[in-house]
Amino acid sequence: MREPTGFPNKSNIAGMEIMIMKKHNSDLLTNLDKIHTTELGKERIKRNLGLNIGDAVYWCVQETKQADNIVSKGKNWYVYAGDTVITINAHSYTIITAHREKQKRIP
Repeated sequence: MREPTGFPNKSNIAGMEIMIMKKHNSDLLTNLDKIHTTELGKERIKRNLGLNIGDAVYWCVQETKQADNIVSKGKNWYVYAGDTVITINAHSYTIITAHREKQKRIP
């Protein structure tokens, strides 16, 4: 028996996940001008990443534009750019933190 059209099944569930991910990514990418953080957040980003720059928010926005992957999980976006992970709140566009992604050790 065929399932009614529009209901998830094994053949279309992956496509639905991809469409949802693209929508979330486009939400972030079309609102880059809203990305901000606090003064303490700027200092935390610079310290965590070892950056010697003037504007941490501008740096994070540029990294977001060139990201390898953007994942929406819960209330945050996780922007993966090279070895950097930037965490941005999905509702307020506040950069929460940024850090270097730890390399997995191979025993």
